[in-house]
Amino acid sequence: MNKFNKSYIFGISMVSAMGGLLFGYDWVVIGGAKPFYERFFDIASSANLQAWAMSCALIGCVVGAVISGVVSDRFGRKWPLLVSAFLFTIASLGTGMAINYNMFVIFRITGGIGIGLASALSPMYIAEVAPSHLRGRFVSLNQMTIVIGILAAQVINLLIAQKVPVGATDEYIRTSWNGLIGWRWMFYACAVPASAFFVLTFFLPESPRWLMKAGKGEKAFPTLKKIGGEEYAHQEMTNIQSTLNDVSEKMDFKALFNPKFRNVLVIGIVLAVFQQWCGINTVFNYAEEIFTAAGYGVSDTLFNIVITGSVNLIFTLVAMFTVDKWGRKKLMLFGSVGLALTYILLGSAFYFQLKGIAVLSLVVIAIGIYAMSLAPIVWVILSEIFPNRIRGAAMAMATFALWIACFILTYTFPLLNKSLGAAGTFWVYAGICVLGFVFVLRKLPETKGKSLEEIERMI
Repeated sequence: MNKFNKSYIFGISMVSAMGGLLFGYDWVVIGGAKPFYERFFDIASSANLQAWAMSCALIGCVVGAVISGVVSDRFGRKWPLLVSAFLFTIASLGTGMAINYNMFVIFRITGGIGIGLASALSPMYIAEVAPSHLRGRFVSLNQMTIVIGILAAQVINLLIAQKVPVGATDEYIRTSWNGLIGWRWMFYACAVPASAFFVLTFFLPESPRWLMKAGKGEKAFPTLKKIGGEEYAHQEMTNIQSTLNDVSEKMDFKALFNPKFRNVLVIGIVLAVFQQWCGINTVFNYAEEIFTAAGYGVSDTLFNIVITGSVNLIFTLVAMFTVDKWGRKKLMLFGSVGLALTYILLGSAFYFQLKGIAVLSLVVIAIGIYAMSLAPIVWVILSEIFPNRIRGAAMAMATFALWIACFILTYTFPLLNKSLGAAGTFWVYAGICVLGFVFVLRKLPETKGKSLEEIERMI
């Protein structure tokens, strides 16, 4: 029986997952800075400019996701992760130094490219180094660091922002310390973990599966041996090679159009889109609007956001200990139906104009359900269902679809909220969750406990 070096696997997985931490921080920090930079750039009265400021990073995410397939198949998983760390560092400093709206947008897009790269590469790298019986738990580390990044952004926003009086005018907020300086430090803070990620990535070994695919098996063996011993290394190299015979690494994107890969690609793309269109990210990105509608002021809203972030982290830890026991499909079904029911109640709370704790409680329940199901499990599934031959390209395609879906979600929320109200908007998301439940029930196979090569043969 193979004896696995769990501390080594954990170490390299955590370094890779730092991309998730920066992804989470960069993605959510803007929500806390939103009331302040909008007044600074004088866009508080323009819905279009507000929406673009919130969603422009997603254009970068799409670009990063698309190029992740090309660069990861050509240069491996390690060096593109290094590039993403560099982009995070530049973007956090540049966004904080922005002197006008256009400069702010440019650096938000730059950070988005880093997010797009990291979101595809971090879970894929972890899946390729983790043993099959531990893969779900280790890939979920990426989601855990995303959540830690989200919570860190929420706590730092709360600590940096000085208390805003209830009913404060736009002019008061614009000329306050928050409006002139505070929001900048919210972005600057991200440069610290980004720099650490950049340095630590140099010490990562390259993915053994990519090395095998690139014809560098002699370099893959030492890493596999360090993970599980000599016998495990030989077994894994044999399994990996069996799926790579007569395959050139340059054929990946062409291979996506092969009919035999169509089914798995559709599953990956639909799940990626569903993870976004289930609607939970609107709670993080538009927390100000949601909690304001529930009767909270700016300072109370920042505190409530920290509560939601804490719940997010707790239930992500629950997911890490259930994904390899309950399985991927059961957790996806639970998340779909749980969110649908919660959204129906949340929409009803807004419809009947319930205030305060009722809305906050339902938001917390929704986040808890999402954090232990769709949030981590979709990334686990995407990292493991694609065949070795097309993994980089297919992961790029699925992540591309995810960020396009996220852009549509983020951009349309204020429009839906204006036309349908908060109640109608959450009922729409409930309907999407019902459709997601049906798709998962009918199409998603269970991958728990199977090696990547076994999953490839099964699907």
